[in-house]
Amino acid sequence: MILSYIKHKTCIILAVSPANADLANSDALQMARQADPDGSRTIGVITKLDIMDRGTDARNFLLGNVIPLRLGYVGVVNRSQQDINSDVSVKQALAREESFFRSHPAYNGLAKHCGIPQLAKKLNQILVQHIRTILPGLKARISSQLTAIAKEHAFYGDPVESKAGQGAKLLNILAKYCDAFSSMVEGKNEDISTIELSGGARIHYIFQSIFVKSLEGVDPCEDVTDEDIRMAIQNATGPRSALFVPEVPFEVLVRRQISRLLDPSLQCADFIYEELVKMSHRCLCNELQQFPILRRSMDEVIGKFLRDGLKPAQDMIAHIIEMEADYINTSHPSFIGGSKAVEQAQQQVRAARLPATVDGVDADRPQASEKTQKARALLGRTTGVNGVITDQIQGVRSAAEAERPGSSGSGSTSFWGSIFTSSEERAHSSARGSSTNKSYASATPNLEQSFSSIQLKEPPLVLKPSESHSEQEDLEIAITKLLLQSYYNIVRKNVEDFVPKAIMHFLVNHTKRELHNFLITTLYREELFGDILREPDEITTKRRQIRDTLKVLQQAYKTLDEIPLEAETVERGYSLDSDATGLPRVHGVYDGSSPYSTPKQTRPRKSSHSGEQQQPFSGNGF
Repeated sequence: MILSYIKHKTCIILAVSPANADLANSDALQMARQADPDGSRTIGVITKLDIMDRGTDARNFLLGNVIPLRLGYVGVVNRSQQDINSDVSVKQALAREESFFRSHPAYNGLAKHCGIPQLAKKLNQILVQHIRTILPGLKARISSQLTAIAKEHAFYGDPVESKAGQGAKLLNILAKYCDAFSSMVEGKNEDISTIELSGGARIHYIFQSIFVKSLEGVDPCEDVTDEDIRMAIQNATGPRSALFVPEVPFEVLVRRQISRLLDPSLQCADFIYEELVKMSHRCLCNELQQFPILRRSMDEVIGKFLRDGLKPAQDMIAHIIEMEADYINTSHPSFIGGSKAVEQAQQQVRAARLPATVDGVDADRPQASEKTQKARALLGRTTGVNGVITDQIQGVRSAAEAERPGSSGSGSTSFWGSIFTSSEERAHSSARGSSTNKSYASATPNLEQSFSSIQLKEPPLVLKPSESHSEQEDLEIAITKLLLQSYYNIVRKNVEDFVPKAIMHFLVNHTKRELHNFLITTLYREELFGDILREPDEITTKRRQIRDTLKVLQQAYKTLDEIPLEAETVERGYSLDSDATGLPRVHGVYDGSSPYSTPKQTRPRKSSHSGEQQQPFSGNGF
């Protein structure tokens, strides 16, 4: 327990040791050495000097020759138990002590080291010097505490009882909250974070680094295969072969890609809504701690307001996507157009088919159609004379060559003629094939009788195009992809621009403009004042404690301002003259009744030693 007191750096240690015992074994000095290793705040007190053995004295102890201490030693002679039983007064004991030191030859000349008055003087000097040393730091700590407590007291304020006062307080809270919310969105709040993005910066990050980059990373042809495009083109032509690339497959595919932009756009609006909710909670953390009911009410009202603002933003985003899908503007200046698309598609198709060409012959192209192979097999089983069969075979070969894919129309330089076979070529091919068939039929009149009737297979329920692609089909697919990619990029840029604008207008800026009015309309009702502005009991207790602490600190600071003057007065009161012990002449101690009575002229010092004013020093060992 003793160590718990003397371990404080501001505590003065009195190490009391008897003179008739070995000083090196003193328990008091050993314990003081543990708490004060350098001995800067330890005073040695030597007692029982009057009962030492004859021929011995404690002069070496008092001079510090045995165990030195920075503050030295003081020898005292206390009242014995017999003196206490005999009702010897303190005054008489001090007179007897003075007589002892004057009459003892070993202590003559050691006035500064002998007597209770000297111990009191030394302690007073040390105390005054210590106070002067720690006073600036102590005043600084009290001033800092006073500032913090005053700020906290202003934060809690005084309780408001009247309806007018409650209404004014509520309006003040709502106005401060809306200002703080707007400042956080605009990035003008005072406590700007240097660790992470907050407020409006998070909204900008969601728009540019999440929403825009996610759309830019989408390939419109990623989930559309060549077979899908080929199927769409063939379905769009109906029972006829298309002369040009039909517009319907392009519009169907581009609308499908435009519809994919709706979900990320709505998700972006949800992200901004969540950020606004988080910002509303951050604004509620400081001002409204003393009004939990008002805080919960504002949470509910603000949440409803933000949800109501989210719905128009979502509707506008849906309208933006619908507008883009309803009208495909192929006249847009950034759209690639037909001629450029055909030119680039031809280059892509040629580059893709070039490695498959060997010695000028297309390796992927079939050498003969299935119809030609059947004709050859049939003619190979017949016999004839005079070269008739040979002519027939040559005729069939000519017909087969005419049926090879891509055998006609490859040299046209017109815009769409480079993609599709012209009608004149198809008519010429048909006429040529008709004449060949007629010559073949006239040359072989007996072949038709030897053949059985031809039966067609029923078409399956699910029909798909043949696996092999013609060069014409590859060109159509490439053109469709280019058009799809070009128009999707136009729509994507529009969505990247319009969606953030819609969210900012209908949700963010709408909240900044209308939140204050909505809060006043919803919460500023006289019948609600008593409920939403009711403080919990702990807030009332906290306010009372803060008010009491503030008064104590104010008085303590005032007392510290008076201490230097009083310390000088006390120090002058303990000045001694040239007398050996100076007992009768210790100013401020002896007044005829008690050696420790305080003179009347120093009585105003009680203000610095009263119970309440002493509180700031209680933590410093005093």
